[in-house]
Amino acid sequence: MKKITLILVFVCASCYAQKTKSTKMGKATLSELTLKRYEKDSTANALVLYEHANVYMEQKKYNIQTDYYYRVKIFNKKGEDNATIKFRTYGKKVKNVKGITYNLGNDGKTIVRTTLQVKDVFRNKLHKKWNEVSFTLPNIKEGSVIEYSYSTISPSLDLEDWYFQSDIPKLQSDYDSALIGNYAYNIRMTGKQKLSKNNPSILKKCIYIDGLGKASCTVRSFSMVDVPAFKEEKYMLSEDNFISRLSFDLESYTNGRGEKKRYLDSWKIADKRLKNDFLNNQTTKKKYFKKRVPPAFLSISNQLEKATKIYEYIRDSYSWNGKNWISADIQVKKTFQEKSGSVDAINLALYNSLQALNIESYIVMLATRDRAIPTKLYPILFDFNYLIVKVVINGKEYFLDATNKLLPFGVIPFKCLNGDVRVMDFKKGSYWQSLTSVIRTRRSTKIMLKLNNEGELKGNVLISNSGYFGIDRRKKIGNVKDEKHLEDFESENINLEVEDYKKINFDKLNKATKEVYKVNYIDDEPTTSIDHIKVSPFFIERFTENPFKSEKRDYPVDYGFPRRYVYNFTLEIPKNYIVKKVPEDLRLGLPGKGGTFILKTNTTENSVNIYFSFSINKKLYSSEEYYYLKEMYKEVIKAQSSFIELEKS
Repeated sequence: MKKITLILVFVCASCYAQKTKSTKMGKATLSELTLKRYEKDSTANALVLYEHANVYMEQKKYNIQTDYYYRVKIFNKKGEDNATIKFRTYGKKVKNVKGITYNLGNDGKTIVRTTLQVKDVFRNKLHKKWNEVSFTLPNIKEGSVIEYSYSTISPSLDLEDWYFQSDIPKLQSDYDSALIGNYAYNIRMTGKQKLSKNNPSILKKCIYIDGLGKASCTVRSFSMVDVPAFKEEKYMLSEDNFISRLSFDLESYTNGRGEKKRYLDSWKIADKRLKNDFLNNQTTKKKYFKKRVPPAFLSISNQLEKATKIYEYIRDSYSWNGKNWISADIQVKKTFQEKSGSVDAINLALYNSLQALNIESYIVMLATRDRAIPTKLYPILFDFNYLIVKVVINGKEYFLDATNKLLPFGVIPFKCLNGDVRVMDFKKGSYWQSLTSVIRTRRSTKIMLKLNNEGELKGNVLISNSGYFGIDRRKKIGNVKDEKHLEDFESENINLEVEDYKKINFDKLNKATKEVYKVNYIDDEPTTSIDHIKVSPFFIERFTENPFKSEKRDYPVDYGFPRRYVYNFTLEIPKNYIVKKVPEDLRLGLPGKGGTFILKTNTTENSVNIYFSFSINKKLYSSEEYYYLKEMYKEVIKAQSSFIELEKS
């Protein structure tokens, strides 16, 4: 969101009454110190007893002052992490940092206070206007109550989000503000928790504006009580999409003559602002790139081949410097010369090169999976932090990111699969579009073992990974020496001893990676002997832990892309052995064809063959489908814990 600086000169008359609402230190009580656990969440390591933010106009320079107050109960050792406070600010001054730790005295009836010293508050300048403040409350013990407060001063009328929810439960969380009524904010509430108080009001004649007269303030009070902890689980987008919080978007300012200035632009205005300011007019450099792309590309008649060539040229020639979006500092010519740059610079070079070759292409903005999905209510350009390119050839759409050397044409990083994206058509106007994976992702494991009369198991293991699994595999071991990889592989798979190994297709990005292992299977089961052999067929690539642990889930399960796991196991046995036990057949399905789990065993005179398939057919599952997913993983783990048992006849 754009930074708006308060430049009016005004004298505050009664708005300073708002300052008296700020919570003062010294509120800990004996009953809080003797509290042993939180009845509504007995697993909680700590509990926020009370927290409060109070926002108002500073008295002298008329900046925005926010007074923060927190009081937290520490239940155990893990809860002591909450005694270390660290926060970052942008363009703000931090003052009046105070802290107190409360403990019970030896008699169990008195309160012992330990005060945070000024020298133990650390202030670090990070970059540009970013600063960090950190401190640890002193004399922390199991059972302590900590209390701290501080104030921030900002010339900007932008307001920070207020998080009612965090990773520990809260008894009460309050937010109050009193700001000049000429400024209108759009307030958004995220999350499923309900407010216990939402009281807006108008305080008349609260501010005198030089030359205009007295103005009113908009007073807001929000509260939430008995707030449960927000618990992260696997396969979720950023918690900012679901955690209960308030967001404030500065919408407009109305002057004394009734004239209104809007700060939330239309997309038509935002498109122009993006092109001119955020992208520094770097979308119109196709003449520069036309002179510098390999001349042979210009003569290629097949548009798809031409687009693929220029994509691979940019991808392989440039190195990503680890930065996503540097905004107005982008210079694609400099990036071309140095062959290194940020995501936006490299992909703008790709866009200009595609434009130079007359290939229909568009800039695409998105937020990565570690950030909240951008709001669609109005354009907030700061919601976006990543830029890719869309190409249209013969009516078919391709999305490209040239910053990752492991990505084939038409595949974008997993981190970009985060809801809808904004396609910037600077001629017809931008629009939203859904973005989904276009590649099939599968892991296939094929195991062929042979048992000899001495009770030894030898054979081959073939592991194949395609789609995003293939990309991850190339990243993990593509440049690792075989000796180091095998050392790690045998450490992870203690039942295996590798005699030979080879990698296939790791340099062919459009094909599945393949790994072939020649192995000896070493059985360390205490019940195993040459006469009675017990073999775990799922000794590799096995599901050992259910990713879903909570009883229920209030937000969707987001895999990002569908995936499938296939496992084929063949055990060849001598004639003098008989099969006593094999895994039981099982077939399960998720509602709405959301996924399947199949386990099938076929036994012949001289072999045991097991087929296992586990498919996640959708990228997104609702909180109502969570239970079925959790139960399916439970059955998969149980099935893969089964054994084959053989006896010598």
